[in-house]
Amino acid sequence: MSGLSPSTRRALLIAGIALIALNLRPAIASVGPLIGDLRAATGLSNAAIGLLSSLPLLGFGLMSALTPVFTRRLGMEGTLALALGGIAVGAGLRAVPSVALLFVGTALFGAAIALGNVLLPALVKRDFPDRSGPMTSLYSSGIGLGAALAAGASVPLASAVGWRMSLGAWGLLALATLVLWAPLVRGQILTRPRRSVLASLANLGRSPLAWQVALFMGLQSLTYYVILAWLPDLLQTRGLSPADAGWLLSINQAMGIVGSLGVPVWAARRADQRGLIWALIVLEGLALVGLLVPSLGPAVIWVSILGAVLGGSFGLSLLLLVLRAATAEGATELSGMAQSVGYLVAATGPAIFGWLYDLGGGWTAPLAFLGAVLLGKLAVGLGAGRPGTIGD
Repeated sequence: MSGLSPSTRRALLIAGIALIALNLRPAIASVGPLIGDLRAATGLSNAAIGLLSSLPLLGFGLMSALTPVFTRRLGMEGTLALALGGIAVGAGLRAVPSVALLFVGTALFGAAIALGNVLLPALVKRDFPDRSGPMTSLYSSGIGLGAALAAGASVPLASAVGWRMSLGAWGLLALATLVLWAPLVRGQILTRPRRSVLASLANLGRSPLAWQVALFMGLQSLTYYVILAWLPDLLQTRGLSPADAGWLLSINQAMGIVGSLGVPVWAARRADQRGLIWALIVLEGLALVGLLVPSLGPAVIWVSILGAVLGGSFGLSLLLLVLRAATAEGATELSGMAQSVGYLVAATGPAIFGWLYDLGGGWTAPLAFLGAVLLGKLAVGLGAGRPGTIGD
């Protein structure tokens, strides 16, 4: 392995997986707390800002299924290095005073993040097959931690260096991670896949279980990205300052870390995850009602419950990519297909939510939309949580 001992390579893999996960959400989570500044400076409508929040998800959807094309030429480690570079460049473009580059940079890092989204489950299946629960918890909580840091730090950063530089600063984290990851790229061994990308997609397209996993991922991601984009604005209309709303979003994301740490470990010990899915659905519904009716209690309660549930659902959806695939190559294929379909579904969420708010001038219709999504998530989740693997 090019001078790396097995123990050194394993340690670098664990550290690298954790740090790559940390890079997969800050560029997205940093937008929500700054919507007021962004809207005032650019004149963008709520629907256009919703589109800006949806662009990374469109990148996820379009690029995820193509990830095996990159891994065939660059390997998993090389493709992840490419992803880190794309995140850094995309985030940096958003610091340039141009509305066009704001959208271009957002689309670019969305495509780059897609590669990381797909390959982390595959790395776990390949290198840590007997530790899928703890390793999934590690990187899913790292994703949540990155989002929480960005949500909490965006407003203070904007006060110090301006909102554009606040959005662009997260590219530095990607560059630092790329330095740590480089030895693994030099030491990787490329392997020849058993079948083409088109053949794998055709095979998965015939599997009801693959579609259930994909739609569960998509619907939970839809709600997550709606909350990430719009929760601060919702809270500000109820009297909170931008800084306080940003910190509540940070609490929401921090509770997501708790959920993503615990749920995959618990779920990996069981062949059947349907009982856990029921519990997550009920708690999410309770939190949405709490946000809809402010008199039911302080917002921090519902924000915290919702964060823990969405973090747990996210960790569970990533674990299902490992549990429902028979091999590491199968995990890459399922991850690519599920995240492609899933994030194309999720990409509609922030824009629809913003459009419903513009249409009605209040939060009842947008939150009712999330309630309808919740019912769909229950329907597909009960299929995805049933024991079995693709092809059984």
